[in-house]
Amino acid sequence: MEKPKTSDSLIRMKGSRTTLSRTKYVAINAFLIFHILAISCWCLPLDSPLILLCKQTIRPYFLWSGLFQSWDMFSPSPKAANTYVDATIIYKDGSRTTWAFPRMEQLSLTQRYFKERYRKFAETLTLDENDPMLADIARRVARLNSTPAHPVKTVILIYHWSFIVPRPDGSYVPEPWNQHVLYGYGVRPEDIQ
Repeated sequence: MEKPKTSDSLIRMKGSRTTLSRTKYVAINAFLIFHILAISCWCLPLDSPLILLCKQTIRPYFLWSGLFQSWDMFSPSPKAANTYVDATIIYKDGSRTTWAFPRMEQLSLTQRYFKERYRKFAETLTLDENDPMLADIARRVARLNSTPAHPVKTVILIYHWSFIVPRPDGSYVPEPWNQHVLYGYGVRPEDIQ
């Protein structure tokens, strides 16, 4: 049989609940304030030393979480090309296949919501400072497409682009597609285990 709670124990329980809810309130507000300030600093198209310091500080977190945004989509000169990255996969038996990162124009609205990060990923993949990631990406593509009976021998990452050219009447027409080999990788047996 449970003892009836005394008024002292009830007051202590209420006090601990109040402290817990106050802690939650402070934590949630600190999280919101941090994000509002961080996103504001990240998105401001200014090059002041304070903003640059803020961007350098939050950059690892924004890249990890996928919250980064670049102004080149809007200003000063919007992107003038359609782009995507895919991989040509060559198997040990000589057969080939193409594997592509999800492309937004080929997905439903719901799928786009969950896979938008791949568009950002493919856009930043072509930057020179991200070259060290290419071997890891090639290994990942090899693991996704390899089976013991049909092992991958080579992965070639290819960047595709088509410039969007304005017509005199103000409409836009896409140019033919171009491509550039980003990286070729010879797959080792330990890469696909």
